[in-house]
Amino acid sequence: MKTLSRILPSTLFVSALMLISSAAGAEIAQPVALAVDELLIGGCGGVYFLAEPGELMVEIVKRDRNRRDTRTELRAILAGPDRRVLQEATIPDDGRPRGSGMGPAQRCRLSAHVKRKGVYVLNITLSQDRYGEHAVWGFRSNCPKYLIETARGHRDARHEEPIVLASPEHPGNVCFLPRRGAFDIEVSDLPKGAVAPQVFDAKGALVTALRLDEGGQAAHAFAASKQREATPWRLHFASAQATVNMDGVTRWEESDLQPNLACWTPDLASWFPLLENRWLLTPYSRTIFGRPGERKEIALQVRNDATRERTIQLALEFPGSDWPARLSAERVKLGGKKATTITVTCAAPPTGETRVCHIRATPLDDSGFTTFSTLTVKSSEAPATKPLTMPLVLKPYQHENEQFGHLPDFPTENQVYFDVQNQPFIRTSGGVATVRDGKRIALPAGNNSSAVCSKVAFDRDNNLYVLATVGGAATLLCSSDGGQTFAACAIPGRAGTFDMEEFTGHNLPAGPPPILRYTRTAKDPKVFWRALHDLELFLPKKEGGRLVMGEPILVSKKCIGLAAHSGIPASVVSRGSKVHVVWGEATDPKAPGPGVPAFVATHDRETGRLGKPALIGYGAPPNDIHNSPSIAMDSRGFLHALAGTHGRPFPYAQSLKPNDAGGGWTDAAPMVENLNQTYIGMVCGPDDTLHATFRLWQTGVDPFPASHYATLAYQRKRPGQPWEPPRILIVPPFSEYSVFYHRLTIDRKGRLFLSYDYWSTFWFYRNDHFGRRRTLLMSPDGGDTWQLAQSNNLQ
Repeated sequence: MKTLSRILPSTLFVSALMLISSAAGAEIAQPVALAVDELLIGGCGGVYFLAEPGELMVEIVKRDRNRRDTRTELRAILAGPDRRVLQEATIPDDGRPRGSGMGPAQRCRLSAHVKRKGVYVLNITLSQDRYGEHAVWGFRSNCPKYLIETARGHRDARHEEPIVLASPEHPGNVCFLPRRGAFDIEVSDLPKGAVAPQVFDAKGALVTALRLDEGGQAAHAFAASKQREATPWRLHFASAQATVNMDGVTRWEESDLQPNLACWTPDLASWFPLLENRWLLTPYSRTIFGRPGERKEIALQVRNDATRERTIQLALEFPGSDWPARLSAERVKLGGKKATTITVTCAAPPTGETRVCHIRATPLDDSGFTTFSTLTVKSSEAPATKPLTMPLVLKPYQHENEQFGHLPDFPTENQVYFDVQNQPFIRTSGGVATVRDGKRIALPAGNNSSAVCSKVAFDRDNNLYVLATVGGAATLLCSSDGGQTFAACAIPGRAGTFDMEEFTGHNLPAGPPPILRYTRTAKDPKVFWRALHDLELFLPKKEGGRLVMGEPILVSKKCIGLAAHSGIPASVVSRGSKVHVVWGEATDPKAPGPGVPAFVATHDRETGRLGKPALIGYGAPPNDIHNSPSIAMDSRGFLHALAGTHGRPFPYAQSLKPNDAGGGWTDAAPMVENLNQTYIGMVCGPDDTLHATFRLWQTGVDPFPASHYATLAYQRKRPGQPWEPPRILIVPPFSEYSVFYHRLTIDRKGRLFLSYDYWSTFWFYRNDHFGRRRTLLMSPDGGDTWQLAQSNNLQ
């Protein structure tokens, strides 16, 4: 790598550059004013480098816009093809006051010795600025092949990633891969007196000039063309100040080559075929533990993201001397957008040794693209099999497998439930799955069905129940033989969101589980999270050996809805003839009250009467669908409820009479004052201890003192005692918004199982990982200790 590539050809002055080392070994740039002459861009995201062997150098520059009084630090992470973090650096806030204008340029430099060609990654995030609106950044590198991915934090709206150019003193380009279908380009925020941007094809021929209106906006609609070659075009600006929106590049349809990937480059010569090789070989790394000589088989996925058939060459490479390892295939032929699984078979090394090999994947074409994954095999017991020192601190690109060797040999698609005999069952896309004698067993739940919710329920006779869509209708499926066969009972009437009773510690229906249907009847156009739902209760039963659903019972016409992607709160529990339902309601936006009111009502199967709703408390803020409450029952039948909140303490209350929501409740009180809690998960242990998990925000403390971050936390309440202080279980690898999609369940022995799937707000990090990250923690002792679950923990 002898040439110097920049985000724009320019002259760069670095004589004033000062770098010091932090305690962690990262480089931190000092706020020194520099003369700069390069392209700066807005937003977050990063860069992909197709790097050849040699020294790889990347220099990053940041300038603060100083539009507000917040601390904006840039975090830069350089990682290899196997996503091993090679170096990390921070560029601090420039310390200037709000309104002082664009701050001075600050820089940091990252470097690595490239031993093997592959795709290296530069990850860029900004503290307290997940959309990249309050700083601009740029880079230069000696790697001639690179692509930028503009990728901010998520928004609760259609995903779009406008490309922001912020160097009006220079000309600039946005080189992109055009659709073959019709697409539009719109450009805004051009400087005064700007000339119309021009579009050139890969050969340099002018395609068109955008139409520039009097307001300084430019646009053009391109017709579809099947003859359009899959080669990049160039959008040229005489002055590189603009915001660019483009179909297929910054906003997408499912038919686009790579939806949600805003990849581009300012230099046509730097383009390389990343999009059709985006997840060519995954996972990027695997760490395996085993007894000396133990046979191991590791699965990887080879994926062809091109639209044409291709052949992928595979090979093993050893950083030192060769050792016995074998690929299941040396070549695979894949159709467009197809994938297949290959395996690497090896044996664990002698005691105390570690062996490493790289699995290289190379398309057999003239693209020059190649990359690799890394397999590390150790002869010892995996740390994942032992109790963990909590909290578990996730690191960038180093999660449960990389740190602890965790590699579940059971399904992790959803949370785990246990039948009356304490056998595990997990809802999957194809039905349900279980683990018997350490082996995974898939059980299709009905023909041509899809899951309606991820819960699995059981009755006193150990019949298994799931909710599915069958023939377009929501349906309750029942199996009396452990999931081998299913009987179906359609839920009549309207579509909606469905929930059903699951085991939370002391509830076990005599028959089919009660079912709830949430049907949205109105959406408030002014209050984003406010909606009205009809909440209905179904009480299915068995008559003459068949399921009968019965008519719905209207519980509320003002239900706020159900937020179940995280926490997956229990909305209904039952004992004997009594069925207890908890829900939150929308309120008048003109007088919303202190929060979402949480109600509990009891329906008596014997009398057929629904009792008067009991108000148990308010979950702040009002009119927010995040604030779904949760209910549990203890061994004596007393009801325990938490009102849902969105970044506020959960209010807790207990019924004064067992198995009766209408007999009064204790005054609602927060679990602990001043907690930023969201997404309840709650169960009750054999000793009547309440266990809760939730997202908990932290601000201004390590490991992200410059910002805020979300953790996954646990809290319990022993009988007759107040709630204990929360304990953090998971710390995220990035600051800003996170969610864990956590689901807390309990088995018949009282062991806790916490399924979670870390999700960062930053699209760049999420895009880079193919598939989901969901895994499973368990506590065998009521929350005292936690470990990553193994298949033998599910028995």
